[in-house]
Amino acid sequence: MGKVSIGLRGWRFDEEDVFDEDGEIRGLEEMPADTRHRIVRLSSLMGEPCNACWLLYGEDDIEQCNPGTIVYGEPLAEVLLCGDHEADFLYWFRELGGEEFAGSGVLADEFHEWFLDGGRAPDGYGGLDHVQRHPDALPNGADPTESESIDEVERQLDEMADAEREALDVDLDDLDV
Repeated sequence: MGKVSIGLRGWRFDEEDVFDEDGEIRGLEEMPADTRHRIVRLSSLMGEPCNACWLLYGEDDIEQCNPGTIVYGEPLAEVLLCGDHEADFLYWFRELGGEEFAGSGVLADEFHEWFLDGGRAPDGYGGLDHVQRHPDALPNGADPTESESIDEVERQLDEMADAEREALDVDLDDLDV
């Protein structure tokens, strides 16, 4: 088994941590803590606007924002981007020292500050080429363009008692559970 993105590109998961032998999503309590934390966080990020678009247009003109399709960083300090702004983030990260903030809780804040100050990738600066290899061979719900896995996570969370959700030790403040 390999690595897969779920719902959004960027965060990658070991298939065996997320899917059972039948290709169905595992119960949250069966997943390693870091995987569980990221999967639950993904459910709150799906459908949210690109951070860079939001910085440009704000809440008052939110309909101008592209939905985020790519996530970088750590949960609760992540950068959510659309394809149009991924190159800006990668340029800042690779060329201007953004990697200094990798794994930290300030990655998003530092990128946002640079972007708000007018920082942009030079014309022609390429993003990543996201390649889907053998998408038909992925377990059910592992297609990063679909949200069935995230829907399953939300269903599991809805069905859990409060004590069970607390035992998962993940931040659910952004979710409607």
